Amino acid sequence: MWTLTENKKACMEKLSTKEGVISALAFDQRGALKRLMAQHQTEEPTVTQMEELKSLVAEELTPFASSMLLDPEYGLPAIKNLHEDAGLLLAYEKTGYDTTSTKRLPDCLDVWSAKRIKEQGADAVKFLLYYDVDSTEELNQQKQAYIERIGSECVAEDLPFYLEILAYDETIADANSVEYAKVKPDKVIGAMEIFSNPRFNIDVLKVEVPVNMNYVEGFGTGEVVYTREEAKTLFLEQSQATHLPFIFLSAGVSAQLFQETLRLAKEAGSTFNGVLCGRATWAGSVKAYIEGGEVAAREWLRTEGRANIDSLNQVIFETATAWTERLSY
Repeated sequence: MWTLTENKKACMEKLSTKEGVISALAFDQRGALKRLMAQHQTEEPTVTQMEELKSLVAEELTPFASSMLLDPEYGLPAIKNLHEDAGLLLAYEKTGYDTTSTKRLPDCLDVWSAKRIKEQGADAVKFLLYYDVDSTEELNQQKQAYIERIGSECVAEDLPFYLEILAYDETIADANSVEYAKVKPDKVIGAMEIFSNPRFNIDVLKVEVPVNMNYVEGFGTGEVVYTREEAKTLFLEQSQATHLPFIFLSAGVSAQLFQETLRLAKEAGSTFNGVLCGRATWAGSVKAYIEGGEVAAREWLRTEGRANIDSLNQVIFETATAWTERLSY
């Protein structure tokens, strides 16, 4: 059974709505944000630009989110702009991975620790792990040991540990391919089962949906890999694979597709506990910021950004289950 200390419980409550649903805004992107900015300007994105945009998003959108995920590299100035009721998660991992190898080894930020994350006022530690359940036993044991260390740090600091798992296949380069879509359910669900073991001291799993929605009957325009009923079966299987609270990441898909995905998960009987949604909410603000500065960014965030988060919140509250229900599993 998943249990919580009093402090972890208080932190979990801070990170979620009064109904116990996690409607978190993710803006811990670093490399991905640089690439987004580079699409709209010729010069290299600056630290100042990245910090200012994160601060603007925090100020304008956290009144409508239960919490926000930031990174310590560019996100610290944004902390002071969080709404007073919003919780704070801080990312502990370095951005990206070594592309010269298929190992995708985890790596913590050099000058950070769970203790230092707590000192910044964070209500939880978030760590991202790339994991292929079909990799070698030696490599996967190395990754599991790494997560055990972080879990022990979080126990020592009495902070919730959110593990974000990005499944992949070492032998398939294109994660958007039909080939990967066929194996994705086993990769995602298998990793969730592994990291639900109490030895890792994880409190919340942040995960992908178990299917590529572009290949689900009635959702995509290309080849059908899963019928609607097959997809629903996989959503339910995913939900039953863990006793821990779990939340969905948006993976950069459109706001509309992400909302349709949550509705399908609910229809399937999934008892997911919320979302950590990033680009589907704020991506359009990047272009507005670069082309029109702070004024244009605020205007976009107050109109389209607000509309994105309001419509997503409505779907979350219709579909997600309170994490408190997992305490009795």
